Amino acid sequence: MRVPDRARAEALLDELCARPPVGEPRTVDRPLLLYGAGNLGRMARAYFATLGIPLLGVVDVAAARHRADPVWRGVALFAPDEVSPEQRATSLLAVCIATHPYAPLAERLCAEGWADCVPFYDITEAYRDRHPLGNGWFATDLTERDRVGMRRVLTRWADDRSRAHHLQFIAWHRRREEWVFDDAPVTVDDRYFIPEVCERLGPGERLVDLGAHHGEVCERLLALLGGKVERIDAVEPDPDHLVRLDVWRAALPTALRARVRLIDAVLGAHPGPTRFRAGLGYASQRAPGGAAREQTTLDRLGLAPSLLKLHLEGAELEVLEGGLETLRRHRPIIAATCYHNALGLWRMTDWLATRLDDYRLLFRLHAWCGTGAVIYALPRERDVAKQDRSTP
Repeated sequence: MRVPDRARAEALLDELCARPPVGEPRTVDRPLLLYGAGNLGRMARAYFATLGIPLLGVVDVAAARHRADPVWRGVALFAPDEVSPEQRATSLLAVCIATHPYAPLAERLCAEGWADCVPFYDITEAYRDRHPLGNGWFATDLTERDRVGMRRVLTRWADDRSRAHHLQFIAWHRRREEWVFDDAPVTVDDRYFIPEVCERLGPGERLVDLGAHHGEVCERLLALLGGKVERIDAVEPDPDHLVRLDVWRAALPTALRARVRLIDAVLGAHPGPTRFRAGLGYASQRAPGGAAREQTTLDRLGLAPSLLKLHLEGAELEVLEGGLETLRRHRPIIAATCYHNALGLWRMTDWLATRLDDYRLLFRLHAWCGTGAVIYALPRERDVAKQDRSTP
Protein backbone atom coordinates (compact mmCIF):
# COMPACT_ATOMS: atom_id res chain seq x y z
CA MET A 1 0.00 0.00 0.00
CA ARG A 2 1.01 3.60 -0.49
CA VAL A 3 1.87 5.69 2.56
CA PRO A 4 -1.43 7.36 3.50
CA ASP A 5 -2.10 11.04 3.99
CA ARG A 6 -4.42 12.11 6.82
CA ALA A 7 -7.67 11.54 4.94
CA ARG A 8 -6.63 8.12 3.65
CA ALA A 9 -5.29 7.13 7.08
CA GLU A 10 -8.63 7.94 8.70
CA ALA A 11 -10.47 5.90 6.07
CA LEU A 12 -8.18 2.91 6.65
CA LEU A 13 -8.71 3.22 10.40
CA ASP A 14 -12.47 3.22 9.93
CA GLU A 15 -12.12 0.07 7.84
CA LEU A 16 -10.09 -1.62 10.58
CA CYS A 17 -12.53 -0.70 13.31
CA ALA A 18 -15.54 -1.84 11.29
CA ARG A 19 -14.15 -5.33 10.76
CA PRO A 20 -14.37 -7.92 13.55
CA PRO A 21 -11.26 -8.62 15.61
CA VAL A 22 -9.19 -11.69 14.81
CA GLY A 23 -7.12 -13.91 17.07
CA GLU A 24 -7.09 -15.13 20.62
CA PRO A 25 -4.53 -16.24 23.21
CA ARG A 26 -3.09 -19.65 22.45
CA THR A 27 -2.43 -22.22 25.16
CA VAL A 28 0.26 -24.86 24.75
CA ASP A 29 -1.80 -27.96 23.96
CA ARG A 30 0.75 -29.83 21.84
CA PRO A 31 4.43 -30.71 22.14
CA LEU A 32 6.22 -27.35 21.92
CA LEU A 33 9.08 -26.30 19.68
CA LEU A 34 10.52 -22.81 19.27
CA TYR A 35 11.46 -21.38 15.89
CA GLY A 36 14.40 -19.00 16.17
CA ALA A 37 17.36 -19.11 18.56
CA GLY A 38 18.06 -15.37 18.63
CA ASN A 39 17.28 -12.91 21.42
CA LEU A 40 13.54 -13.57 21.31
CA GLY A 41 14.10 -17.31 21.29
CA ARG A 42 16.29 -16.99 24.36
CA MET A 43 13.63 -14.97 26.11
CA ALA A 44 11.01 -17.57 25.12
CA ARG A 45 13.12 -20.38 26.55
CA ALA A 46 13.41 -18.55 29.89
CA TYR A 47 9.69 -17.72 29.78
CA PHE A 48 8.59 -21.34 29.36
CA ALA A 49 11.10 -22.49 31.99
CA THR A 50 9.55 -20.05 34.45
CA LEU A 51 6.10 -21.50 33.70
CA GLY A 52 7.32 -25.09 33.82
CA ILE A 53 6.24 -25.77 30.23
CA PRO A 54 8.67 -28.27 28.63
CA LEU A 55 10.31 -27.70 25.25
CA LEU A 56 11.04 -30.38 22.70
CA GLY A 57 13.73 -28.10 21.33
CA VAL A 58 14.50 -25.15 19.08
CA VAL A 59 14.47 -25.03 15.29
CA ASP A 60 16.86 -22.61 13.60
CA VAL A 61 18.53 -22.45 10.21
CA ALA A 62 21.81 -21.78 12.06
CA ALA A 63 21.33 -24.62 14.56
CA ALA A 64 24.90 -25.84 14.19
CA ARG A 65 26.27 -22.46 15.26
CA HIS A 66 23.87 -22.08 18.17
CA ARG A 67 24.76 -25.51 19.56
CA ALA A 68 28.12 -24.06 20.57
CA ASP A 69 26.42 -21.31 22.60
CA PRO A 70 26.34 -22.15 26.33
CA VAL A 71 22.97 -20.42 26.58
CA TRP A 72 21.43 -23.40 24.81
CA ARG A 73 23.18 -26.08 26.83
CA GLY A 74 20.73 -28.88 27.59
CA VAL A 75 18.31 -27.87 24.81
CA ALA A 76 17.99 -29.79 21.55
CA LEU A 77 18.61 -27.60 18.50
CA PHE A 78 17.45 -28.71 15.07
CA ALA A 79 18.01 -27.44 11.58
CA PRO A 80 14.64 -27.33 9.76
CA ASP A 81 15.47 -30.41 7.68
CA GLU A 82 16.26 -32.37 10.85
CA VAL A 83 12.64 -32.31 12.04
CA SER A 84 10.55 -35.23 10.80
CA PRO A 85 7.30 -34.71 8.86
CA GLU A 86 5.44 -36.40 11.74
CA GLN A 87 6.91 -33.97 14.26
CA ARG A 88 6.00 -31.01 12.07
CA ALA A 89 2.42 -32.23 11.85
CA THR A 90 1.95 -32.79 15.58
CA SER A 91 3.94 -29.99 17.27
CA LEU A 92 3.08 -26.44 18.19
CA LEU A 93 5.73 -24.18 16.66
CA ALA A 94 6.15 -20.88 18.52
CA VAL A 95 7.76 -18.44 16.10
CA CYS A 96 10.34 -16.37 17.98
CA ILE A 97 11.36 -13.94 15.27
CA ALA A 98 10.25 -10.29 15.27
CA THR A 99 13.00 -8.81 13.10
CA HIS A 100 11.36 -10.03 9.87
CA PRO A 101 7.77 -10.08 8.61
CA TYR A 102 5.73 -12.88 10.14
CA ALA A 103 3.24 -13.56 7.34
CA PRO A 104 5.66 -14.77 4.63
CA LEU A 105 7.59 -16.82 7.20
CA ALA A 106 4.41 -18.50 8.44
CA GLU A 107 3.34 -19.19 4.86
CA ARG A 108 6.69 -20.85 4.13
CA LEU A 109 6.58 -22.92 7.31
CA CYS A 110 3.08 -24.08 6.46
CA ALA A 111 4.27 -25.12 3.00
CA GLU A 112 7.06 -27.10 4.67
CA GLY A 113 4.54 -29.14 6.62
CA TRP A 114 4.28 -27.30 9.92
CA ALA A 115 0.61 -27.68 10.83
CA ASP A 116 0.41 -25.34 13.81
CA CYS A 117 2.51 -22.15 13.85
CA VAL A 118 1.80 -19.12 16.04
CA PRO A 119 3.73 -16.02 17.07
CA PHE A 120 5.37 -16.56 20.46
CA TYR A 121 3.57 -13.56 21.93
CA ASP A 122 0.16 -15.07 21.16
CA ILE A 123 1.06 -17.80 23.64
CA THR A 124 2.16 -15.36 26.34
CA GLU A 125 -1.33 -13.85 26.39
CA ALA A 126 -2.75 -17.16 27.60
CA TYR A 127 -0.58 -17.11 30.72
CA ARG A 128 -0.80 -13.51 31.88
CA ASP A 129 -2.04 -14.70 35.27
CA ARG A 130 1.29 -16.50 35.77
CA HIS A 131 3.77 -14.23 33.97
CA PRO A 132 3.56 -10.48 33.26
CA LEU A 133 4.98 -10.54 29.71
CA GLY A 134 2.23 -9.05 27.57
CA ASN A 135 3.40 -7.90 24.14
CA GLY A 136 0.86 -10.07 22.34
CA TRP A 137 -2.30 -8.25 23.47
CA PHE A 138 -5.40 -8.17 21.26
CA ALA A 139 -7.34 -4.98 20.51
CA THR A 140 -10.68 -6.75 20.62
CA ASP A 141 -12.98 -4.46 22.59
CA LEU A 142 -12.52 -1.04 21.01
CA THR A 143 -14.95 1.54 22.36
CA GLU A 144 -16.21 4.61 20.57
CA ARG A 145 -13.79 6.62 22.70
CA ASP A 146 -10.95 4.46 21.41
CA ARG A 147 -12.03 5.01 17.81
CA VAL A 148 -12.28 8.76 18.28
CA GLY A 149 -8.95 8.82 20.10
CA MET A 150 -7.14 6.89 17.37
CA ARG A 151 -8.59 9.15 14.68
CA ARG A 152 -7.45 12.20 16.63
CA VAL A 153 -3.95 10.80 17.06
CA LEU A 154 -3.65 10.08 13.34
CA THR A 155 -3.94 13.83 12.78
CA ARG A 156 -1.29 14.62 15.40
CA TRP A 157 1.59 12.81 13.71
CA ALA A 158 4.15 15.03 12.04
CA ASP A 159 4.56 12.86 8.93
CA ASP A 160 2.75 10.29 6.81
CA ARG A 161 5.23 7.56 7.70
CA SER A 162 4.04 7.83 11.29
CA ARG A 163 0.47 7.37 10.15
CA ALA A 164 1.50 4.30 8.13
CA HIS A 165 3.33 2.70 11.05
CA HIS A 166 0.53 3.55 13.47
CA LEU A 167 -2.00 1.84 11.20
CA GLN A 168 0.33 -1.16 10.81
CA PHE A 169 0.52 -1.39 14.60
CA ILE A 170 -3.27 -1.22 14.99
CA ALA A 171 -3.86 -3.75 12.20
CA TRP A 172 -1.69 -6.34 13.92
CA HIS A 173 -3.28 -5.97 17.33
CA ARG A 174 -6.81 -5.71 15.94
CA ARG A 175 -6.73 -8.30 13.15
CA ARG A 176 -3.29 -9.99 13.27
CA GLU A 177 -2.82 -8.60 9.76
CA GLU A 178 0.56 -7.46 8.51
CA TRP A 179 -0.02 -4.20 6.67
CA VAL A 180 3.01 -3.06 4.69
CA PHE A 181 3.32 0.41 3.23
CA ASP A 182 5.61 1.54 0.44
CA ASP A 183 8.31 3.96 1.59
CA ALA A 184 7.61 3.18 5.27
CA PRO A 185 9.95 0.28 6.08
CA VAL A 186 10.18 -1.27 9.51
CA THR A 187 13.74 -0.46 10.62
CA VAL A 188 15.18 -2.84 13.20
CA ASP A 189 18.60 -1.26 13.69
CA ASP A 190 17.86 2.34 14.70
CA ARG A 191 15.48 2.04 17.65
CA TYR A 192 15.71 5.26 19.73
CA PHE A 193 18.20 6.72 17.23
CA ILE A 194 16.17 7.40 14.09
CA PRO A 195 17.62 10.04 11.73
CA GLU A 196 15.24 12.68 13.07
CA VAL A 197 16.72 12.17 16.55
CA CYS A 198 20.37 11.83 15.52
CA GLU A 199 20.38 15.04 13.51
CA ARG A 200 19.27 16.93 16.61
CA LEU A 201 21.91 15.51 18.94
CA GLY A 202 25.21 17.16 19.73
CA PRO A 203 28.01 17.32 22.28
CA GLY A 204 26.89 17.86 25.86
CA GLU A 205 23.72 15.75 25.83
CA ARG A 206 22.28 14.61 29.16
CA LEU A 207 20.72 11.16 28.73
CA VAL A 208 18.23 9.81 31.23
CA ASP A 209 17.75 6.15 30.33
CA LEU A 210 14.70 4.67 32.07
CA GLY A 211 14.85 0.91 31.86
CA ALA A 212 18.57 0.92 31.08
CA HIS A 213 18.87 -2.91 30.97
CA HIS A 214 22.57 -3.62 30.28
CA GLY A 215 23.49 -0.15 29.00
CA GLU A 216 22.90 -0.72 25.31
CA VAL A 217 21.32 2.70 24.70
CA CYS A 218 23.93 4.45 26.86
CA GLU A 219 26.70 2.76 24.89
CA ARG A 220 25.16 3.69 21.57
CA LEU A 221 24.86 7.35 22.50
CA LEU A 222 28.49 7.43 23.63
CA ALA A 223 29.55 5.91 20.31
CA LEU A 224 27.38 8.33 18.36
CA LEU A 225 28.81 11.39 20.09
CA GLY A 226 32.34 10.15 20.56
CA GLY A 227 31.86 10.17 24.34
CA LYS A 228 31.05 13.89 24.37
CA VAL A 229 28.14 13.76 26.81
CA GLU A 230 27.59 15.87 29.89
CA ARG A 231 25.91 13.14 31.92
CA ILE A 232 24.20 9.77 31.67
CA ASP A 233 21.72 8.71 34.35
CA ALA A 234 20.86 5.03 33.88
CA VAL A 235 17.78 4.05 35.89
CA GLU A 236 17.27 0.31 36.37
CA PRO A 237 15.55 -1.54 39.24
CA ASP A 238 16.42 -5.15 38.34
CA PRO A 239 19.40 -6.33 40.48
CA ASP A 240 20.81 -8.59 37.75
CA HIS A 241 20.72 -5.77 35.23
CA LEU A 242 22.35 -3.39 37.70
CA VAL A 243 25.28 -5.78 38.07
CA ARG A 244 25.71 -5.84 34.29
CA LEU A 245 25.42 -2.06 34.15
CA ASP A 246 28.09 -1.69 36.80
CA VAL A 247 30.44 -3.95 34.85
CA TRP A 248 29.82 -1.88 31.72
CA ARG A 249 30.45 1.40 33.54
CA ALA A 250 33.61 0.08 35.18
CA ALA A 251 35.10 -0.58 31.74
CA LEU A 252 34.69 3.04 30.64
CA PRO A 253 37.63 5.48 30.68
CA THR A 254 37.96 7.15 34.08
CA ALA A 255 36.85 10.61 32.97
CA LEU A 256 33.80 9.22 31.20
CA ARG A 257 32.94 6.84 34.02
CA ALA A 258 32.59 9.81 36.36
CA ARG A 259 29.78 11.16 34.16
CA VAL A 260 27.71 7.96 34.30
CA ARG A 261 25.47 7.37 37.30
CA LEU A 262 23.44 4.22 38.01
CA ILE A 263 20.15 4.70 39.82
CA ASP A 264 18.25 1.82 41.41
CA ALA A 265 14.64 3.02 41.31
CA VAL A 266 11.14 1.81 40.44
CA LEU A 267 9.20 4.63 38.81
CA GLY A 268 5.50 5.39 38.47
CA ALA A 269 2.98 8.23 38.42
CA HIS A 270 3.04 8.69 42.20
CA PRO A 271 5.33 7.69 45.06
CA GLY A 272 4.28 4.77 47.22
CA PRO A 273 4.61 1.02 47.77
CA THR A 274 4.60 -1.30 44.78
CA ARG A 275 5.74 -4.75 43.69
CA PHE A 276 8.57 -5.33 41.24
CA ARG A 277 9.14 -8.72 39.64
CA ALA A 278 12.86 -9.00 38.89
CA GLY A 279 14.83 -11.78 37.24
CA LEU A 280 12.70 -11.94 34.09
CA GLY A 281 15.31 -10.55 31.70
CA TYR A 282 13.79 -8.08 29.27
CA ALA A 283 10.39 -8.60 30.93
CA SER A 284 11.29 -7.55 34.50
CA GLN A 285 8.60 -5.09 35.61
CA ARG A 286 6.14 -4.00 38.26
CA ALA A 287 3.79 -6.93 38.75
CA PRO A 288 1.86 -8.81 41.45
CA GLY A 289 3.99 -11.40 43.16
CA GLY A 290 7.14 -9.34 42.89
CA ALA A 291 9.32 -8.04 45.70
CA ALA A 292 8.05 -5.15 47.76
CA ARG A 293 9.61 -1.88 46.58
CA GLU A 294 9.07 1.80 47.18
CA GLN A 295 8.05 3.57 44.00
CA THR A 296 9.16 7.10 43.20
CA THR A 297 8.64 9.49 40.29
CA LEU A 298 10.82 10.98 37.60
CA ASP A 299 10.18 14.44 39.05
CA ARG A 300 11.41 13.33 42.46
CA LEU A 301 14.68 12.08 41.00
CA GLY A 302 15.51 15.70 40.12
CA LEU A 303 17.25 14.89 36.82
CA ALA A 304 17.81 17.27 33.91
CA PRO A 305 17.52 15.29 30.65
CA SER A 306 18.11 16.64 27.20
CA LEU A 307 17.35 13.13 25.89
CA LEU A 308 14.88 10.85 27.66
CA LYS A 309 14.44 7.20 26.73
CA LEU A 310 11.74 5.01 28.31
CA HIS A 311 11.37 1.24 27.94
CA LEU A 312 9.34 0.17 30.95
CA GLU A 313 7.21 -2.81 29.93
CA GLY A 314 3.96 -0.86 29.84
CA ALA A 315 4.59 1.70 32.62
CA GLU A 316 5.77 4.40 30.20
CA LEU A 317 2.66 6.59 30.41
CA GLU A 318 2.54 6.47 34.21
CA VAL A 319 6.19 7.45 34.41
CA LEU A 320 5.65 10.32 32.00
CA GLU A 321 2.76 11.48 34.18
CA GLY A 322 5.07 11.42 37.19
CA GLY A 323 7.66 13.45 35.29
CA LEU A 324 5.58 16.24 33.76
CA GLU A 325 7.43 18.99 35.63
CA THR A 326 10.76 17.57 34.44
CA LEU A 327 9.52 17.38 30.86
CA ARG A 328 8.24 20.96 30.86
CA ARG A 329 11.32 22.38 32.56
CA HIS A 330 14.00 20.63 30.49
CA ARG A 331 12.10 19.84 27.25
CA PRO A 332 14.07 16.74 26.29
CA ILE A 333 13.87 14.73 23.12
CA ILE A 334 11.69 11.78 24.16
CA ALA A 335 11.79 8.22 22.84
CA ALA A 336 9.23 5.99 24.57
CA THR A 337 8.22 2.42 23.76
CA CYS A 338 4.45 2.05 23.44
CA TYR A 339 3.78 -1.56 22.43
CA HIS A 340 3.44 -3.36 25.76
CA ASN A 341 -0.27 -2.60 26.18
CA ALA A 342 -3.21 -0.88 24.52
CA LEU A 343 -2.14 2.54 25.82
CA GLY A 344 -0.02 2.66 22.69
CA LEU A 345 -3.10 2.76 20.46
CA TRP A 346 -3.67 6.44 21.26
CA ARG A 347 -3.58 7.42 24.94
CA MET A 348 0.19 7.90 25.24
CA THR A 349 0.33 10.07 22.14
CA ASP A 350 -2.72 12.04 23.20
CA TRP A 351 -1.15 12.69 26.61
CA LEU A 352 2.08 13.97 25.08
CA ALA A 353 0.23 16.15 22.57
CA THR A 354 -1.96 17.77 25.21
CA ARG A 355 0.69 18.22 27.93
CA LEU A 356 3.71 19.39 25.97
CA ASP A 357 3.69 22.48 23.74
CA ASP A 358 5.63 22.83 20.50
CA TYR A 359 6.69 19.22 20.08
CA ARG A 360 6.70 17.22 16.83
CA LEU A 361 5.40 13.67 17.30
CA LEU A 362 6.57 10.67 15.29
CA PHE A 363 5.65 6.97 15.43
CA ARG A 364 8.09 4.34 14.24
CA LEU A 365 8.08 0.53 14.17
CA HIS A 366 11.39 -1.20 14.84
CA ALA A 367 10.12 -4.79 14.85
CA TRP A 368 7.24 -6.90 13.54
CA CYS A 369 4.35 -8.73 15.24
CA GLY A 370 3.06 -5.52 16.80
CA THR A 371 6.25 -4.93 18.79
CA GLY A 372 9.13 -2.45 18.64
CA ALA A 373 6.83 0.59 18.46
CA VAL A 374 8.34 3.85 19.71
CA ILE A 375 6.82 7.31 20.04
CA TYR A 376 9.30 10.13 19.44
CA ALA A 377 8.63 13.64 20.73
CA LEU A 378 10.95 16.31 19.32
CA PRO A 379 10.92 19.85 20.81
CA ARG A 380 10.66 22.35 17.99
CA GLU A 381 13.51 24.47 19.32
CA ARG A 382 15.80 21.53 18.58
CA ASP A 383 14.86 22.00 14.91
CA VAL A 384 16.84 25.24 15.12
CA ALA A 385 19.74 23.42 16.77
CA LYS A 386 19.67 20.91 13.93
CA GLN A 387 19.92 23.71 11.36
CA ASP A 388 22.76 25.37 13.28
CA ARG A 389 24.82 22.16 13.29
CA SER A 390 24.27 21.65 9.57
CA THR A 391 25.39 25.19 8.68
CA PRO A 392 29.00 25.38 7.40
